[in-house]
Amino acid sequence: MKSPWTLLCCVVLAAALTACKSSAPAPTEGESEAEAATDEGAKTEAAAAPAEKPAAKPDIPAPPDVAAPPEDAKRSKSGLAWTVLTKGEGDKHPGKFDIVTVNYTGWTTEGRMFDSSVKRGKPAEFPLNRVIPGWTEALQLMVPGEKRRFWIPGNLAYGEAGGDDPHAQFGPPKGTLVFDIELLSFKEAPKPPDAPKDVAKIPKNAKKTDSGLASRVLEKGDGEQHPSATSTVTVNYSGWTTDGKMFDSSIVRGKPATFGLNQVIPGWTEGLQLMVVGEKRRLWIPENLAYAGRPGRPQGMLVFDVELLDIKN
Repeated sequence: MKSPWTLLCCVVLAAALTACKSSAPAPTEGESEAEAATDEGAKTEAAAAPAEKPAAKPDIPAPPDVAAPPEDAKRSKSGLAWTVLTKGEGDKHPGKFDIVTVNYTGWTTEGRMFDSSVKRGKPAEFPLNRVIPGWTEALQLMVPGEKRRFWIPGNLAYGEAGGDDPHAQFGPPKGTLVFDIELLSFKEAPKPPDAPKDVAKIPKNAKKTDSGLASRVLEKGDGEQHPSATSTVTVNYSGWTTDGKMFDSSIVRGKPATFGLNQVIPGWTEGLQLMVVGEKRRLWIPENLAYAGRPGRPQGMLVFDVELLDIKN
């Protein structure tokens, strides 16, 4: 899932890397089954006339307390604040790797709405470890059917300066963000792989490149072909910070990731070119080849176990 402001922050690879493209125009959101089933003559006649654009839905008004959390709001140690708007059912909470389905609307503290699945008329679905940290924490507090309002400080969102785009109106919003979130359902993720024993420090038997990237082959692959810096690759992977906390895993999602090597962090572009199909390798990627301290991304050196499944040049 991608929202216009890319709540899926994340992380390495797959989700935030490539924009979806279609070779044929899709029907408009308002097209009904009956309209799609018109006969050829009607289609031809309709094609001769310009189509009317559906009226844009209005923005959802900001809540009265959008500027700051009220006195009765609860707060966590991280700085996240919230109030319960509608109670949910049961006592099961999603875990940080579970896949959640939600409706939500987001505003800046000035009351500007910047994103809303409610306005789009379609709930959002995503793994909890692939969103901004404030969302990962917030959703784990909820149960299905519950609706809460969250005040997420900048350090748990996109930072006080917003996203990478210096023009605030074109990049992710900066500072504290306010979200009304309704948790519709969640699916439990498979058990994540354990962190490697050498996750905290590069071992002596790892090979280093001039850039500072280190790697070690876990399983040999087949053939001699290596991907280029612009190849499209399909991989399974898991990633950890050096304290052993997993932040992303295609294995947990149950689906390999496919992306262009020119659309990922530099450590991946370099590291994957060392591999052949079928190979499994552990990469130690220094911070300057990863996210370089950007807000909302994993910090410091990152460790990945990567299995290269396919290459397309």
